[in-house]
Amino acid sequence: MESAPVSVQLPQLAAYLSECRSQAHLILHHIIGMGRPFLLRSDLQDAVERLCTEDETVRGSALAGALLQAQEAVIDASWVYLALRRRVARWDYLRIHLETMDLQQVSVSEFLVFKEHLATGGEHDPFGLEIDMSPFYRDQYKLREEGSIGRGVEFLNRRLSSRLFEELGKGDQRLLSFLRMHSYRGRQLMLNDAVTSVAELRNALRQALIPLRRRPTHTPYEALATDLRALGFEPGWGNDAARVRDTMGLLLDILEAPSPQSLEEFLGRIPMIFSIAILSPHGWFGQSNVLGRPDTGGQVVYILDQVRAVEREMHARLAEQGIDIEPRVVVLSRLIPEDEGTNCNQRLEPIAGTRNAVILRVPFRNSAGEIMQHWISRFHIWPYLERFALDAERELLAELGGRPDLLIGNYSDGNLVASLISQRLGISQCNIAHALEKTKYLFSDLYWRDNEEHYHFSAQFTADLIAMNTADFIITSTYQEIAGTDDSVGQYESYMSFTMPGLYRVVAGVDVYDPKFNIVSPGANEDIYFPFGDESRRLRHLQPEIDDLVYGEPRHGDTRGVLQDRDKPLLFTMARLDHIKNIAGLVDWYGRCGVLRERVNLVVVAGHVDANRSGDDEEREQIGAMHRLFDQHNLDGQVRWLGIHLEKQLAGELYRYIADRRGVFVQPALFEAFGLTVIEAMACGLPTFATLYGGPAEIIEDGLSGFHIDPNHGDAAALRIADFFARCTDDPDLWQQISDASLARVEERYTWRRYAERMMTLSRVYGFWKYVTDLERAETGRYLEMLYGLQYRPIARAMEGG
Repeated sequence: MESAPVSVQLPQLAAYLSECRSQAHLILHHIIGMGRPFLLRSDLQDAVERLCTEDETVRGSALAGALLQAQEAVIDASWVYLALRRRVARWDYLRIHLETMDLQQVSVSEFLVFKEHLATGGEHDPFGLEIDMSPFYRDQYKLREEGSIGRGVEFLNRRLSSRLFEELGKGDQRLLSFLRMHSYRGRQLMLNDAVTSVAELRNALRQALIPLRRRPTHTPYEALATDLRALGFEPGWGNDAARVRDTMGLLLDILEAPSPQSLEEFLGRIPMIFSIAILSPHGWFGQSNVLGRPDTGGQVVYILDQVRAVEREMHARLAEQGIDIEPRVVVLSRLIPEDEGTNCNQRLEPIAGTRNAVILRVPFRNSAGEIMQHWISRFHIWPYLERFALDAERELLAELGGRPDLLIGNYSDGNLVASLISQRLGISQCNIAHALEKTKYLFSDLYWRDNEEHYHFSAQFTADLIAMNTADFIITSTYQEIAGTDDSVGQYESYMSFTMPGLYRVVAGVDVYDPKFNIVSPGANEDIYFPFGDESRRLRHLQPEIDDLVYGEPRHGDTRGVLQDRDKPLLFTMARLDHIKNIAGLVDWYGRCGVLRERVNLVVVAGHVDANRSGDDEEREQIGAMHRLFDQHNLDGQVRWLGIHLEKQLAGELYRYIADRRGVFVQPALFEAFGLTVIEAMACGLPTFATLYGGPAEIIEDGLSGFHIDPNHGDAAALRIADFFARCTDDPDLWQQISDASLARVEERYTWRRYAERMMTLSRVYGFWKYVTDLERAETGRYLEMLYGLQYRPIARAMEGG
């Protein structure tokens, strides 16, 4: 349904149930008649729409309005419980008695207990564990408006800049202490012992600025150092007279009347980030021959591009501040002795395109201390992470010669390891989820026991709760990742409350209004993914190889299908071969849509063609599904399936090759946290159709810079793609219009340069606020330590024993 539900107030609903009992009974009888204990938002919307076709007066009723506002209904013979999402992360829980039509408001705990009862049939345990983080939220600064979610650093600077210097009264002294704490390997930075008070700092700044204003703009810091040191200033203010003047001027402005903008700009200049450790334990983390392997895709690409961009930004900022120090970035991942032709058994590997960044690999060990030899699924690595954290910490300290200045975790496992190390070393921690599994798998919390053998969500969701609440700040790629949409719950919001029967229930797990959340969208590597029309940079020497990949003869075990009509445009998709990526779904849409098959060929780069080459159960299942679809729809002459791993240079040129032939890219995932391949395709000028669930809905402006498709309605998606090709035939300029708009969208919002600038500013700002306020929250840390020791550890250890 397209129309938004009207917000229903509880008194209005109670009056309706009392005064319109007959119609209310009709509506509830229909809901109960569906015969299911749990109904989702889409089920409730469909049910109301069916009722409205029979009786239009239902549409305006308070009960229909409540059902349309509900994210979930839980039903037994006597009660209907509703979870109403009034707005982002603002919920009401109601129950309606089916005989008396009594309406009662219930707590989130009561709602979850009722769900548990229906799911398990068991009795309520009054002493079961409830996780409630809300007591730790009371004294924190919180956002109020949903439009501010994901802009935490802006809120902190606005809220705290005035309070720090006015209400607290000691803010300027804290700022002075913060400036005096900076050093690098025994070398003092910013201020020395000559400045002991704020009054002395103000006076020193005034004295320094008088001669600085007379100095030529580009006078190097070395020519200023002696005079500045005598006043109490050490390196870090700038690399020349102009930069030093600007930085000192900013500080004087802050001491006089702080503004959020001046404070953020000043903190962004402080030399406080010299080394970064990035945690990514699972999968095959490498630079070649790894993409497309199980658990190995966009996250690896993201991190490698992130490292290059962040290292460049670190160099630039240190140079601007007059600091001659070589920054370090270390990616900590797992060493896999049986590396299957990759470099994943290599302890230390320099990262191409960087000066000094490396991959540092540390093996997993079991409880007996034995090194685990083979790849392990991301769903089964939990027993090894605690030992890995200790070993990785030791290796990291040895590699850097000291502790890093920032830890960045990735995915659930990397975020947990970052939490363990950050707490031990006292380092600022940033989390990046990439994709939270909880929203991918329906009822993965409620029926966790059914999935435990394969997915071990008991460990993963517990690790997520610990890491989310431990992190100093959290980076997301999109708003939806945090807070969802008007119609859907955000990935992080889903951790606000949930239950895992027999394990624990969460009544307040995370607060998306916490200012730790920040949206910082990544980009595509501009050296690899550039416009197809940029002829001077094209890798035309790869064209014969690509011709053979797309149109060549069969390669046993590597391909299926040989395209018979080379004149058709190409519909292209590339992803891991798993259920969520929905590649088999796309092949099925194509096979069923005659008009699309008439217009285009389909090229698929995904997984393996030969199931015997895969070590992943889910991938093998999808391989079987792909072969069945080829046979069912007779696709061997119209679909080319490449079960090979493409190097990035070849992948980038393949996007442009498709664009040369006026093709399109399709991303059909059931859910996509961000959509890096969407950015890559658009950066090459390739018109893109992508799922409307997740990040692509924000990346693409529907109908302008690409198109949204609903993977739950594949036939309609296929027709929309076919219609685009038909319109391009009638209007030859249309394809180019969408291509140009795609390029403009990426340049405006999704570049690694913007990402790195923002990441470096955030790390400094949160480091400052952590130092001068109580953002560290020792009480929360102790609570999380208990959750780790009493919940996570037993779960993880039992997995290894099993």
